[in-house]
Amino acid sequence: MASTAGPGHGSAVDPQGSRPPRAGVTVRARLLAAVVALTATALAVAGATGLALQLRDADARMDDSLTRAVGALRALEAGEPSPDDEDVRVPWTSLDRLLRKAVEARLPGEHEGVLALENGELRWRPADETGAVRLDTDAGLMAWLRAHAHETAADAAPQTVRTEVTEYRLVAVPVRIAAEPADVGLFVVAFDRTAVTADVRRVVLTYSLVGLFALAVVSVVAWFVVGRMLRPVRELRDTVRRVTESDLSERIAVRGTDDLADLAGSVNAMLDRLERAFGSQRELLDDVGHELRTPLTIVRGHLELLDPSDETDVRGTQALALDELDRMQRLVDDLVTLATADRPDFVRPAPVDVGRLTDDVQEKARGLGERRFVVVSRADVTVRLDAQRITQAWLQLLANAVRFSAPGSTVRLGSEVAGGRLLLWVRDEGPGVPPEEEERIFERFHRGRADRVQHGAGLGLPIVAAIAAAHDGRVVLEHPPPGAGPGVVFVLDLPAVGLVDGASDVSYDLVEPHR
Repeated sequence: MASTAGPGHGSAVDPQGSRPPRAGVTVRARLLAAVVALTATALAVAGATGLALQLRDADARMDDSLTRAVGALRALEAGEPSPDDEDVRVPWTSLDRLLRKAVEARLPGEHEGVLALENGELRWRPADETGAVRLDTDAGLMAWLRAHAHETAADAAPQTVRTEVTEYRLVAVPVRIAAEPADVGLFVVAFDRTAVTADVRRVVLTYSLVGLFALAVVSVVAWFVVGRMLRPVRELRDTVRRVTESDLSERIAVRGTDDLADLAGSVNAMLDRLERAFGSQRELLDDVGHELRTPLTIVRGHLELLDPSDETDVRGTQALALDELDRMQRLVDDLVTLATADRPDFVRPAPVDVGRLTDDVQEKARGLGERRFVVVSRADVTVRLDAQRITQAWLQLLANAVRFSAPGSTVRLGSEVAGGRLLLWVRDEGPGVPPEEEERIFERFHRGRADRVQHGAGLGLPIVAAIAAAHDGRVVLEHPPPGAGPGVVFVLDLPAVGLVDGASDVSYDLVEPHR
């Protein structure tokens, strides 16, 4: 049996690589390429799978017909009808007659051919071969059949033979009879496999053309859809390019409610924060420059006017310079505290006994000035907080109370838990905060009238606010209830994280000011 194989197809490989540089390829182009590649792969896999299934089905139909042809021949070989009684089968006495009967019994279908050879020579073929295949006209097939004419096989199996004319799916069944042992017949049934599968290939070709058209449509639609989807990204790019250090007013138009719209909103929020941060930074630099310039100017002026020979003048200038340097040191320390307020390690929470902390703060406050410090309420609970930072904030509130109240007056403080919140508060008996300043007292470098008189830097309350914010809390300004007297109340409102209840020890000489 002769068989041929399809020609191989080599593939040239570019050792330098033929992939285009990615630096200039846009996201839109890459997404489009991915969509087209996936679509083309899906169409190719579907087409190849469909072609393989159709070809397998066609081969199965041809093999079934060839197998039935072999079975019919074997049944015919069992004997011919007796001249006296057709129901009786007698052995064949003529190989030529057997081959003739076999050809006559097989009516060729479309793309099918039948013939019989005897001793390698064509002996019989159907008289009417309308629509059938003339196998004897294919010299290559006839040569192959003559070469296999003397082969014997118990059961001929379907096989594929390819010639210069076409490809066949056939069975070649050797035939012998006992009456003529020297003669060898060959009964052949063959299908033109190329013609049988041509319809399948035409369908696949049509599918391929439709697939290419669909791929082109998908590419065009995907180009516009991807472009529309990526519009917020392009606007984001253009907006970021237009943003400069001096102009942060650009914003992205938010359209829709999808992820890209959410991204645009997030970027706008980030630009808002940056604009506020840069504004605060400029204001901070201006204020710091002013605050540091003032003591430097004072010290320089007094040093320029200093009379080295006057001991009193020298000592007075020394005391003034040291006082101004101390003020500058406090300002620098406060700025460092505020600068580190956004760091994760600014606070280090740990379980703290709030009742003991309240007593400790009261004890430390006694050195702030000649005031009567009274603990009004004490929360005997344990919560998680940074005791040092909370002490710093609480003492700052007490220092403010001392600054704005008269010597000998009462400064009240307390701690309690209400609604899952830890409340630490301070109340003084001073004149209070003017209504026009209440909104700005927590701003950096904002100083009220009393602060300006006492040369405060305006950083105390911002530090308290930063410590409260680091604990996910806040500091608020409240007023005593009607009839409770003058003064103002500052409350540190903190989440009671890790709350463990204990017995309460509360004094009732003052109605709780923040209720």
